[in-house]
Amino acid sequence: MRLVRMRKMRLGGLSVAMACLASVSMTAQSPYGWRGPERDGVYFENGLLKEWPSEGPELLWETMELGKGYSSPVIVDSRLYITGMDEEGTQEIFFAYSLDGKKLYQTAYGVPWTDTYPETRTTPTIENGKAYVISGSGEIVCLDTADGKIVWKVDGGKKFERMTGKWGTSECPLVFDNKVIYTPGGNQTTMVALDAETGETVWKSEPLGEHSSYTSPLLVMNNGKIKIVGVTGKSVFGVNPETGKIEWTFRDWGRSPEDLAKGFESIAPNTPLYDNGRLFVCNGYNMGSFMLRLNVDATKADLVWRNDDLDTHHGGFVLVDGVIYGSNWINNGSGNWVAVDWNTGETKFDTPWPGGKGKGSIIAADDMLYCYDERRGTVGLIRPNPEKFDVVSEFRITKGVGPHWAHPVIHEGVLYIRHGNALMAFKIK
Repeated sequence: MRLVRMRKMRLGGLSVAMACLASVSMTAQSPYGWRGPERDGVYFENGLLKEWPSEGPELLWETMELGKGYSSPVIVDSRLYITGMDEEGTQEIFFAYSLDGKKLYQTAYGVPWTDTYPETRTTPTIENGKAYVISGSGEIVCLDTADGKIVWKVDGGKKFERMTGKWGTSECPLVFDNKVIYTPGGNQTTMVALDAETGETVWKSEPLGEHSSYTSPLLVMNNGKIKIVGVTGKSVFGVNPETGKIEWTFRDWGRSPEDLAKGFESIAPNTPLYDNGRLFVCNGYNMGSFMLRLNVDATKADLVWRNDDLDTHHGGFVLVDGVIYGSNWINNGSGNWVAVDWNTGETKFDTPWPGGKGKGSIIAADDMLYCYDERRGTVGLIRPNPEKFDVVSEFRITKGVGPHWAHPVIHEGVLYIRHGNALMAFKIK
């Protein structure tokens, strides 16, 4: 069991401050994976540029060899890891690169989703020299990061009789306490834990009889109680990480079954945000956003407020100085950028990105927001401001193919942007 002191970065004022949330030790999720160290889109960086040249920041290197995919890179110990596909689109590929852009190896590890949008979705999770990925067909795979060899592989789609929506499995594994978490959904189970060393099943939760969503789960600590927060096609739920028991569910979306089928049940790709006993859940197709409050022992979740302006499609959202920033869904091709007060649910602004840019993904670092327009590929450096969408600098990604759906990543002063088969590294420090 790996014990660490849990720390949380908060952005605000003129600098990034570290504040200790708890004086107790806890079993932590791997900090090397989906949307940064705490799966909330915040990167612990400082000294970054507050303005970019008109042509954009300096390009350090690029590669066009990744194949189709929407996953993001993960950087650990001077190596970059990312997933893509082969040229034929029949295999998902795990890649390792040096930080100057040299490909070190590639390994075929699984079968992609075979229906619409088959591109690779899983961002790797790295822990103790191992990489963990989940293919579009539901295979959970462990690879040795030293050479890319497969250590173990479990066909979770078949073994746990997964039940998915129209886009298969799109989940980045949660890894902690020598467990790998996967959410197959269905009538056999809802969430499972596998032994990180062997792939053997540690526990299976009870089934909710709902199909899986496209959401990567989250580990939270509430009043000293550690819980896994997961999402299915209809519910948000909390799981005891030791036993797999589902201790609470929330599905009071205030929608008709018909609206639910078109909205939350159809999409649900965004990992919730957690802070100080509250859980923020938000998904597109006019489902809106919801703030839940966990009770003292995290066995129940109640609705605090609902907001109908922020309904993020699949670009995520960030919490900066008490304000949630993200984009909303107008239709599949457009959306505004929105700010909502964390405590009250009040909309601070709901506005388009000037110049015809639309919705997209968002991360935060060093008192700035980084937004990536999914249609035109514009990358924006945004000053957090609850009064307006305050664009400081922007430039456009012109290489690569397909929608700009991969979430940006920042590591040691370098901004990584993926667009389909292309990965680019920009110097922002």
